[in-house]
Amino acid sequence: MKIMQINKGFPYDLLLEADPSLDHIERYLKVGSCYIAVEEQEVMGVYVLVEKEEEIMEIMNIAVREDRRGKGIGKKLIHDAIQRSEALGATKIEIGTGNSSLDQLALYQKCHFRIIDIIEGFFDSYPETIIENGIPCRDMIRLSYSKI
Repeated sequence: MKIMQINKGFPYDLLLEADPSLDHIERYLKVGSCYIAVEEQEVMGVYVLVEKEEEIMEIMNIAVREDRRGKGIGKKLIHDAIQRSEALGATKIEIGTGNSSLDQLALYQKCHFRIIDIIEGFFDSYPETIIENGIPCRDMIRLSYSKI
């Protein structure tokens, strides 16, 4: 599997799995860098990396094809994002996910991200209610990774 940056032909189907707001996706694609995991010329996963402020990068979106989940691709994408962020001089990498995203919360913590904040009601403004694992997604859980 190869992870590479792309500048066009974004895999919106995957990006929309992680964030159902096309407006949000379009906004961070304009300011960020999009990377895809490719195997046998098929996109297996994607993430978008954005410089939040000096020395702080944020993974704005990360998704793995449903039929490829549980095979370590998400972990490889996160490690790639960490390496690229550090190569750009970042000392901190942040990521956010919904309170109902149980698998993602577990993955990020296994990759040494720590919970730093909860933004209550973040997803209440989305046009449709998001339900994951039978739980309404309302709050954003913010996590951070620091090498130090």
